[in-house]
Amino acid sequence: MMASESKSKPVRLVIVGGVAGGASAATRARRMNEDAEIILFEKDEHVSFANCGLPYHIGGEIENRDALVVASAEFLRRRFRLDVRTREEVVSMNREKKTVTVRRHAIEGGSAEATYEQPYDKLILAPGASPIVPDLPIAPGLPSVDAANVQTLRNLADMDRIKALVDSTKVKRAVVVGAGYIGLEMVEQLRRRDVEVALVELQNQVLPLLDPEMAKPIESSLRENHVELHLGVGLESIQCEGTNATAVRLSDQSECAADLVILGIGVRPNTQLAVESGLAIGGTGGVHVDQFSRTSDPDVYAVGDVSEPIFGPTQSPMRVALAGPANRAGRLAGEHAVTGKSQPTVPVWGTSVVRVFDVSVAMTGLTRASAKRCGVEATSVTVVAKHHAGYFPGAEMMTLKLVFDPGDGKILGAQCVGGSGIDKRIDVIATAMHFGGSVRDLTGLDLAYAPPFGSAKDPVHMAGFAATNLLDGVETFADSDADLEGLQIVDVRSKAEIEKAPLRNADGVIHIPVDELRDRLDELDPTRPTVVSCAVGVRGHIASRILRQHGFDVQNLSGGATVRNRCFDAS
Repeated sequence: MMASESKSKPVRLVIVGGVAGGASAATRARRMNEDAEIILFEKDEHVSFANCGLPYHIGGEIENRDALVVASAEFLRRRFRLDVRTREEVVSMNREKKTVTVRRHAIEGGSAEATYEQPYDKLILAPGASPIVPDLPIAPGLPSVDAANVQTLRNLADMDRIKALVDSTKVKRAVVVGAGYIGLEMVEQLRRRDVEVALVELQNQVLPLLDPEMAKPIESSLRENHVELHLGVGLESIQCEGTNATAVRLSDQSECAADLVILGIGVRPNTQLAVESGLAIGGTGGVHVDQFSRTSDPDVYAVGDVSEPIFGPTQSPMRVALAGPANRAGRLAGEHAVTGKSQPTVPVWGTSVVRVFDVSVAMTGLTRASAKRCGVEATSVTVVAKHHAGYFPGAEMMTLKLVFDPGDGKILGAQCVGGSGIDKRIDVIATAMHFGGSVRDLTGLDLAYAPPFGSAKDPVHMAGFAATNLLDGVETFADSDADLEGLQIVDVRSKAEIEKAPLRNADGVIHIPVDELRDRLDELDPTRPTVVSCAVGVRGHIASRILRQHGFDVQNLSGGATVRNRCFDAS
């Protein structure tokens, strides 16, 4: 028989903000301390909702709006005995007096606006982040954010406004600004509603977090679904008639007509309370926290989008605006605040996934580009494989790029784009990273296999094999976008394959099918640096091994012609 727990120490915990971090903190705090006084302030109407699901209700995939309300205020009061105060906004804090100043917003037909002070013993800041809205020229004297059909998407009220506009059938054409997760999800869902969509992104690719070639399949899918792409251009102004936007003007002086404008440019952490009260702010603009989510004031915690947890690949603080880390940090902060102890938070890896029509992309950790920006030495391999056994009907291709330390092989990140099964592969690699795994560990993972689900050699294994070959000197790779000028290039695909998809940005290619290579070595110059290419890299590996053992200085083109041609896709 288990011993009963000792009686908890009464503590007054005030939580600023609900949703992922705040609501998780509040419920965990109650489960760990039945005697605590727990007050949760939320400036909006809803305290706990699935903000990641908002686009899908607008598009109709999630039909029931109530399904997005994870826990109502009344539910939290009833089940957890929480003092939930919605439409009440914490506007300042006094750390010396250990009080917060609260503004109770007026409710139509109800209470008037009022301000009061609330004492606390422990305080958790979970105010989240706010959408970035640029200060744009707009005619005449109307701020763009006041235009009725210029919207951001952050909460249920935003969702309701956008959905009402789309439901009105007056929205025939929309402009989505920003090709991050929210922007892409909104594009997909608006097209589902038969709205014509133009997507504007300041960077030269969608999903700027990805390495460029990994974003190409997403761009192709957008075009195939009749989305008008404007990449590498910014938003210059919004044209209005009365209180409605009618068009946006871009930095290249082109215009896009619009019945609806969605701004998905990004978010800014709501750090005002922390800054005004003198809490330490970290290098990426979030509140600095320790391993228990405590700020520079040990009685004040910060979780979620407002904070700076440790980013695993660099072991440095970084803002990571994702729901998963916010939930986990909130849970532990709530426990620590009311008991004085908890497990420490663990580094986050930025693991994420998004679907865009029939293509999905997932990532974790560093890309090659972000590693370079962070000053982290990294190399990578790219494999192209089917998500389950090729002989079983319905196999879909995926491209998996594995980023790792060229010295010890420690995994730094991965990206995967394709159809079914990409989330599984990224989750496996993210788990390996969590435990400090290397690419060698991936080669021995005991993964589930049956023809409808995978292959005996899973894409994760294949990436591990390629990376280990590189570390062991068995093979070297040329990056997919490498400059091949002056190199001896050997394409070992069949004649039909080459005619259908010739290797791009490569002059003087020598065509020798892999099965003929041993018999035609005299057609090649062993003194010239050589690159071999096939469709995806598998036959290139065989050719590389043949040539290497015949004295050639040879590299295998990573990802073969499939990925190379994406890099130089002019569409």
